[in-house]
Amino acid sequence: MAELSGSVPTPPPIPLADQIPAPVEHDPAGAAPLAGGGDLHAVEQLNRAYKQMCEQLGKVIVGQSEVIEQVLTSMFCQGHILLVGVPGLAKTLLVKTISDVLALSFKRVQFTPDLMPSDITGTDVLEEDRATGKRAFRYVKGPIFANMVLADEINRTPPKTQAALLEAMQEHRVTAGEHTYDLPEPFFVLATQNPIEQEGTYPLPEAQLDRFMFMTVVKYPTAEEEIRIMKQASSNYRVEVKRMLDGAAIQRLQEIVRRVPVAEHVYQYARDIVRMTRPREEGTPQFVNELVQWGAGPRASIYLILAGKARAILNGRVHVTTEDIMKVAHPVLRHRILPTFSAEAAAMTSDKIIDRLLAEVPRSKG
Repeated sequence: MAELSGSVPTPPPIPLADQIPAPVEHDPAGAAPLAGGGDLHAVEQLNRAYKQMCEQLGKVIVGQSEVIEQVLTSMFCQGHILLVGVPGLAKTLLVKTISDVLALSFKRVQFTPDLMPSDITGTDVLEEDRATGKRAFRYVKGPIFANMVLADEINRTPPKTQAALLEAMQEHRVTAGEHTYDLPEPFFVLATQNPIEQEGTYPLPEAQLDRFMFMTVVKYPTAEEEIRIMKQASSNYRVEVKRMLDGAAIQRLQEIVRRVPVAEHVYQYARDIVRMTRPREEGTPQFVNELVQWGAGPRASIYLILAGKARAILNGRVHVTTEDIMKVAHPVLRHRILPTFSAEAAAMTSDKIIDRLLAEVPRSKG
């Protein structure tokens, strides 16, 4: 998973946008369910594109299949993702490789303690017209104006600078002075964070954390995977990845994901999981009252359903099950549950709390 030596010219993108049917008009109060040959073709297209992307990413990234699945799931849900892991696990390389496979514009911002908000969003500069001598301000766009923005080591910059991402992540636009500028679509923020190095870091505010659809934990490779990494990184191994999707194709696939039907009992299951994370609410288990200081908000419920839809369709299904919700519960909820001091002292992490919740919430068959 270390960055490989040598550079290979990137082949031109494969234009799949024309192959994916445009979304049909539907009632804004609720997306029309998938139906018809065009919809099924789009589902097959997304499933095939997902498998091809995983194959291309596997040429560069050894292992980490769960991480790759979660990154792509968040993208097809129009969500942002926070990758947490120790240095050297190829978090940055993974994001850069995905941008190559998806044929999207990519910018990397190294977050440091002296980084200013204008270093991310851009700033007005005063320019003088040499012909007339008149002066006027011109807005110079920052690195946030890209399809994929990598916020590397996001917890190394103060909250003031982190807050510069809030409007961009939620509204997909940037306000500078009296003007507002739209960001290119599709737009994703992928951030990395080192969980063990505390010196010189700043905890992400809860409002910032809540903007991330997933918090994905990047784990150490297995023994066999580490051998493969060593062999690739210490040799002349050269890799070439093909571009699979452009921006227009991704936007159409995002619309298809939102139209995946969800049964009422699956909505209720996702709702019950989220509501049970909130201490002192009706029906909350006693262990949550003792171990949780603050629970997840409604955005978690929305993301559980969206992630369930994406997971279903990426696996070739056109309906969501409670198992899909269970599979995405940890990355959606782990950064939205704040354990109490006594829970932390007892090594009761948010992941362990989620495990207990999933064991207690009944899974109705409808």
